[in-house]
Amino acid sequence: AVPGGGDSIAQRLSRGEELPLLPAAKALMASRQPTDDPVNWCLPLGLLRTSPYPFRFIQNYTHKKPTHMYILSEWMGSFRQIFLDGRKHPSELEPTWFGHSIGWYENDTLVIDTVGFNDKFWFDRRATPHTTQLHTIERWTRLDAGHLVREVTIDDPGAYSRPFTVPYPATLVQPGAELMEYVCQENNQYGFGSGVR
Repeated sequence: AVPGGGDSIAQRLSRGEELPLLPAAKALMASRQPTDDPVNWCLPLGLLRTSPYPFRFIQNYTHKKPTHMYILSEWMGSFRQIFLDGRKHPSELEPTWFGHSIGWYENDTLVIDTVGFNDKFWFDRRATPHTTQLHTIERWTRLDAGHLVREVTIDDPGAYSRPFTVPYPATLVQPGAELMEYVCQENNQYGFGSGVR
């Protein structure tokens, strides 16, 4: 599938709704420069940032209940691992770019609960921040044979005054389309390759 467009999570909110940033998060966002964007330095997109790069779901079983699902992305060959075996989040986690994800199905909707994020990635090119307190709940629902929608509830009391939900539509790619290899470092025209230090 290919994620839908839109660069800012604020643009994805319901009409009239504002991003509930806390003052410290607003100040952090205002202090960031485009050159600080981790993506420009070939670092991961993080969980919520959309890109034009396709992704694919892989699960370990088709004939019995799966225990693991992986979301593979063309962006730098990154992947997410979702545990579907009923486990809980560990009590102590090393913060990571994609966090620790557990999932289950509610009828035809895949629900993914993720915690354990680092605070390094930006939600979008506008430098929208988050903290290590970030907790997300994703609800992936197939609308029809060619379209998915992912509704992500963002709960981060370190950066936002309340939880909020943003939708991310996706369109099925043409039959036969495959993920391609993409290695950012091979053509890094922005970071070290351009002399930026």
